[in-house]
Amino acid sequence: MPGKLNSLKCFCEHCNVMADYDVVKKTELFPVYGEQVEIQASVAVCKNCGTELFNEELDSKNLLMAQNLYRKKHKLLTAKQIIEIREQYGLSQRAFAKLLDWGDKTIRRYEAGSVQSRAHNSLLLFLQHPQNMSEFLKQNEIMLDENQLKNLKQRIALLNNDNSDDFDYGYISTLFPAELSLDNGYKEFDFDKFASCVLYFIDKLPELLIVKLNKLLNYTDMLFFKQNGVSLTGTRYVHLPYGPVPDQYSILYGMLEKRGIVVSEFEQLENGYEKHVLKAGKSTIESMLTPQELAVLDEVLKKFALFGSKQIADYSHNERGYKETKQGDIISYAYAEFIEW
Repeated sequence: MPGKLNSLKCFCEHCNVMADYDVVKKTELFPVYGEQVEIQASVAVCKNCGTELFNEELDSKNLLMAQNLYRKKHKLLTAKQIIEIREQYGLSQRAFAKLLDWGDKTIRRYEAGSVQSRAHNSLLLFLQHPQNMSEFLKQNEIMLDENQLKNLKQRIALLNNDNSDDFDYGYISTLFPAELSLDNGYKEFDFDKFASCVLYFIDKLPELLIVKLNKLLNYTDMLFFKQNGVSLTGTRYVHLPYGPVPDQYSILYGMLEKRGIVVSEFEQLENGYEKHVLKAGKSTIESMLTPQELAVLDEVLKKFALFGSKQIADYSHNERGYKETKQGDIISYAYAEFIEW
């Protein structure tokens, strides 16, 4: 039976009076960004006739609960975290909106509880760290007036951590929560393992396009999970148009490039597309791979060495984990048992 929480008064259209009501718990679905989110909603029920009553305060709390569950599922920042990011730089809502070129109402809505888009969430995550804000500001300082710019630069200087390695690993921890689940193959994300896998494939496959590399990494983690019950790198993989890709892969490759471990090369093609190749950089790292892990990498390489980027992308589209997810979804390691091997 639903739990009875309190007794108040609210207008009942059925009884046509201001009636006493109980607040009960009830399973309901709330739409958030086109997705139905199930919550234990608080509902006002008339004591006289049992009719459900409209209560703006309860409806607002229920919607906020649904939004927060949606955020948790999709690894989005909470309203409180967004406020903390803005306030650490000493920016007003108006100044922060100007800097991001989003509009005052957008920031106000996010801080009041409205769910931000994934693109906006990624930018906020990026700007959470002072070194990133410093780089962002170089390209966008024209958006602020002289005093705002001066104050922000002073705040960034105070916040910046000179130890770039500590910074990178701290940033990674915000991108990839330590909670173990089927999303990460029951393994906390291991940047060194990820880097070692990237370098393995770059070494074996000259002129390796990122489209193909992303699929090779996905098959490596999925196959290792299938054989061992845990992923190799702890990477989460996302459903995108060209197949599964590591979550936040552009940021991860950017970190590798910043350290000189890899180098990106771009070539504009006649069809308007851009060819993006990763090559080994001047810096070297010690491989963190065990013989057991190398055996899986060898197996993946043997299967896909002669595949082109389009061929391996098309191949990945036939995987059950890709077919049963939508764009932007995390592809669970539960699908590893079904990979075509």
